[in-house]
Amino acid sequence: MSLRNRMALYYTTATAILMAVVFMGIFITVDKVVYRHLDEELRHEVSETLSEAHVQSRDVCEFDRLKDMGLDDAREVNKHESHKIRKVADIDPEYVQLVDSSGQVVSKTANLARNVLSFEPSYSGIRFFTTEFGTSMMRQVQVPLVDRKGVIEGYLIVAVPVKSAMIVLRDLKYIVMLSFPVIILTLFVLTRLIAGRSIRPVEEVIAMAETMTQSSLDRRITLPQHRDELYRLGATINALLDRLQDAFQREKQFTADASHELKTPLAVVKGTLDVLVRKPRDVAHYENRIRYCLDELNRMARLIDQLLLLARYESGNTSPQIMRMDIAPLLESVRARIDPMAIAKNMSLRIESVSLGRVEADPAMLEMMLENILSNAVKYSPEGSAVEIRAGSRNGLPVCTITDYGIGIPEEKLQSIFERFYRVDESRSSSTGGSGLGLSIVKKLADLQHITISVSSRENHGTSFHLTFPTGQN
Repeated sequence: MSLRNRMALYYTTATAILMAVVFMGIFITVDKVVYRHLDEELRHEVSETLSEAHVQSRDVCEFDRLKDMGLDDAREVNKHESHKIRKVADIDPEYVQLVDSSGQVVSKTANLARNVLSFEPSYSGIRFFTTEFGTSMMRQVQVPLVDRKGVIEGYLIVAVPVKSAMIVLRDLKYIVMLSFPVIILTLFVLTRLIAGRSIRPVEEVIAMAETMTQSSLDRRITLPQHRDELYRLGATINALLDRLQDAFQREKQFTADASHELKTPLAVVKGTLDVLVRKPRDVAHYENRIRYCLDELNRMARLIDQLLLLARYESGNTSPQIMRMDIAPLLESVRARIDPMAIAKNMSLRIESVSLGRVEADPAMLEMMLENILSNAVKYSPEGSAVEIRAGSRNGLPVCTITDYGIGIPEEKLQSIFERFYRVDESRSSSTGGSGLGLSIVKKLADLQHITISVSSRENHGTSFHLTFPTGQN
């Protein structure tokens, strides 16, 4: 069963139960109201009959008076006195009967003819009940007549037909029985239509999912106008598609970058080895070419490691372990590792007064950032120059600045240096062995730690990288 049919069925079933309870309550209420109206009419008739005989209280004198006077005569006297003239052939006539304590009929109205009203000797007080009267039903009241000593001398029984009331109740029952299935069926059809319209976003999701491919990941669900649960469902699925598209684009970018960057060194290694096997050569030449191939393979290994590292950070699977730390020991540790590279170029790494204090960062990520920036500074600086590391504050925030006095970066290219595999010019990569991924990793790590990184540079004068930490106390 489809979702719309289940929704319509559940809603219709619940409504049917509720309507059945309501209709039953209405029927019972009408039934009680009808019989209450009949009982009030019977009370009124009893009062009239007793008042016609000038009865003040139901005692033995009143029983004898009713017996002697005759019920028809008493009723006619009161009708003339109250100007309420009725015919015996009324649609709903009243029947009155007087019986003694043993149940023997003492007197009755003429409209009863040879018939008698039911007498219930087990009822000692005033009782209302419904009995059969030939082929019809009667509503009766049985009133005991007692003497001054409290002894019951007889009973006054008054009855009215319930034919009109039964017709009303029967018509009401037929209306309910006929209208109930029609209402339920109509409600099911309308509910199914409304449910189908309500779950249209779900059907759009199904249709889109059935036709979606890698080339159509940019498609999105049209959100409904009302911000209800279906709106949230559509928005959530759209957000999921955004993440899937982003992940696919990263994977696609990683594959393209890796294939592009690995193509050249592989071609170089393959070409070199092809040349070596064409004819015998001396040992020195073999050693030189093999060493060259090993350098290219090492470069490829570093490139793969950097690509995997960048992909892991961009996938969101790695979260920084932020803690309050002192940056001074970290700077000394990074400088110690970069020193051999600087010494080889007769360069000096100077750390000026570190007053940065404690900052909030991930030690491992921050160390990788500083190492990448410092190694780039040494690579692209001339021999005999220096690299300076300054720590301080700017606008109340901790700032660490790394400055070199190398070849610098053109101003129009400053915004692109953090893109993966971007190189200011190809000659730099060929001479330094760079892959163009170092600053991309730095930028990603900075974003993960909410560290703001900026760069300023002048060609042939040097470059400065500024790391501004989000919080920190001296």
